[in-house]
Order: sequence, then structure tokens, then C-alpha cells
Amino acid sequence: MGYSKLKDTVDGSRIRSIKHILWGILGLNLLVAAAKLGYGIVTGSVAMIADGFHSMFDGTSNVIGLLGMGIAGRPADASHPYGHQKYETFASALIAVMLLLAAWRVGSSAFERLMAPGSGPRVDTLSFVIMLGTLAVNIGVTTYERRAGRELRSEILIADASHTGSDVFVSLGVIVGLVGVKLGFPIADPIVGLLVAGMIVVAAIRVFKSANATLSDHARIPSGDICSVVLEVQGVLGCHEIRTRGTANEVYVDLHIQVNPGVSVAEGHVIAETVEKAVCDGFVQVVDVIAHLEPLDEYQQHKTEQQIFEGLV
Repeated sequence: MGYSKLKDTVDGSRIRSIKHILWGILGLNLLVAAAKLGYGIVTGSVAMIADGFHSMFDGTSNVIGLLGMGIAGRPADASHPYGHQKYETFASALIAVMLLLAAWRVGSSAFERLMAPGSGPRVDTLSFVIMLGTLAVNIGVTTYERRAGRELRSEILIADASHTGSDVFVSLGVIVGLVGVKLGFPIADPIVGLLVAGMIVVAAIRVFKSANATLSDHARIPSGDICSVVLEVQGVLGCHEIRTRGTANEVYVDLHIQVNPGVSVAEGHVIAETVEKAVCDGFVQVVDVIAHLEPLDEYQQHKTEQQIFEGLV
């Protein structure tokens, strides 16, 4: 037994739309990063350079999305019977490592400037023009991408919008640092640089946590939610041993269901197939379900009671 959503049902136009959006936002993120890094290097602003690196890694999340749609979207084959979704996870983990390296570079530069502040960076009108302009771009990108993600029901666009959104707060911090330097407090620049480095570390930790959830086969859906759907199927008297794993967008489920011991093999098979389809239809992220059939006796009743208890805790 087993039920899988057909790969042929994937909306090709939806995938193309997501790719086009990611390509466009990648170009904007690189433009924003170049502006911040370039002028930050010219003026010697650690905070602007740090923010530039942060924006650059916003672009890498776009690359992850494009790679994920390209490689992880490949159908299952003999070598990868569960598909290629985890390649996106491997790429995410690599980006997290790169984020940590960037945080170290930014943090060490800011620390050196903090120990020997000197006269501080040059802050002029163009500094504020660049920061305010790139801030406006980031706000526009975040708003557009989040709206597109909801319309296309794309988790990757929504997640990428959140990543870009974090850059908005970083840019606001840099602007505050530039104001501090302009008012005669050059130490504000390296302090903001350290704060930005800390935000990059936080972003890296979040990426690691997300990757760990997939690679460690962390449960993706509460067992109680699945059990509620299963028990609505006619003929099902109980369920237990519910397990979920996979990526956030592609979840695999296996579970045990209990039926009247008097049903025939054919009747039990129909019940199991109905359960598998009900779970796939009830959770958009579920792509594959396998149900193991068992007769409900005293021993099996105990398992069901334990499953219900665990769902309530």
C-alpha cells in the first residue's frame, strides 16, 4: 500500500513565475550590496561594509531558491527514490557556513576599529542617500516577494522575503550609526558593525536550524493533527506510530491504522488507501503516505490510547 501525489500535477507556470521573481530580486540584492560595499570601502564605514555583506547574502538566499527549484524539483529516480529535495538543504547549510565567515570578517574589522577608533569614517550626504535608497529597495522587495509568495503559495518566496526583511532593520541600524558619526561620535560606526555581525550570526543559526530539521528527520506535522484526519475515515477504529519527515514543502508520512478484525483483506486494503489519500489531501505539504493495517484487539487498543495520550501532552 501507499499513496503519492503525482509529480505530473506540478504547475509548470507556477515554477516559472517563482524563478522569474527570484532572478529579479537577485539582481536587486546584488545592486544594493554593491552600492553599500563600494561606498562603505570608499568612506571607511565598517557599518556600511557590514550591511553590504548582509545584503550580499540576501542574494545567496535567492540562489538557493533557484538551485532548489532546479535540482530539488527533479523527479525521483532509481538512485534517489525519495526525490532530490535534500540537495536544497545541503546548499542551505553551506550558505550558513559562508554567513558565519562573513560575520567573522565583519566582526573582526569592527573590533579592530573599536580598539583604535581614529577619526572615524567619512559621512556625507551621499552616504545617507545610498542607505535610504537601498532601504527603500529592500522594503519594496520584501513587500512584493511576500505578497507573491502568498499568491503562489510558495514557502521559499515567503522565507526569502523574511530574510530580506531582516536587512531592513540592519540598514536602519547603520543609518543610526552614521548619524552618530555625523554628530561627533565615531565609535558609533564600529559598534553598529558589531551589531550587524551579530545579526548575521543569528541568520546563520536560523539556517542551520532549518537544515537540521530536515537532515535529522525532525517531525514536520503534529501527530495529533494527522490522527484527527485519519479517524474521520469510515472503518478506522484507531491509529498510532505516526511519523513524518522530509522538507517543509515535501513531507513523507507513515502510520499504523486499526480496523475491525473481521474485515476482509480487500476491505482493509480499501480503508488503508482511503486513509492515505485523505492525509495527502488534508495536508498540502504531504506528498507520500504509507499506512500499515492492523486488527484492533486488546493489545492494539493500548497503542491507540497511548497515541491519544501523547497527542494531549
